[in-house]
Amino acid sequence: MSSSNLHVISHPLVTSKLTELRAHDLPAKDFRDGVKSIASMLVFEASRELPLAPVPGLQSPISEFTGYTIPLRIGLSPILRAGIGMTDAALDLFPDATVLHLGLFRDKVSLQAVEYYSKLPTNVTADLVFLLDPLIATGGTAIAALTMLTEWGLSQSQIKVVSVLGSRVGVQNVQNEFPDVQIWIGAVDDELTDRGYIKPGLGDAGDRLFSTGTK
Repeated sequence: MSSSNLHVISHPLVTSKLTELRAHDLPAKDFRDGVKSIASMLVFEASRELPLAPVPGLQSPISEFTGYTIPLRIGLSPILRAGIGMTDAALDLFPDATVLHLGLFRDKVSLQAVEYYSKLPTNVTADLVFLLDPLIATGGTAIAALTMLTEWGLSQSQIKVVSVLGSRVGVQNVQNEFPDVQIWIGAVDDELTDRGYIKPGLGDAGDRLFSTGTK
């Protein structure tokens, strides 16, 4: 699964926060806060190599100076519904970003992704899109979302997948289908259950974010 486009962020803060998220009895509020914290760190890391353009002629309280800005139109594409849990963290870093919601759910029998919503404008409105998906389990949902974004008009190099956690097979499936897309992820677990859940994983991220799981 080695690839120059796969970035597993083994930072102590990410690893310790992920340990908290794995606990089955973590309250929904704490789960939401944890996902947001990890998302912030992942998007920060995924932004490390963005280009900068000089802005000359600025004035500090002391003197004139040349500043820098990111000369790209940034898009954030959360996969509904769990991707909502990562959106505010990304918007904190890119407050002027376009938010491109994609509605996909995984059929519980076939484990295939089913599209039900897309908020992509007619014309491409971003130079770089961060695809926000907390979990890459089988990889089917991420692959479906990437297909939607590339059919919209983006190249693979214009998309960065940001995920809290993935399975080894799921991440590999995404890499096989979209080898030029960068994946920034907090950790990769080795196993999937026969129901398509990452093991040990986090459970269903959407249910845990929004308290809709079985009590």
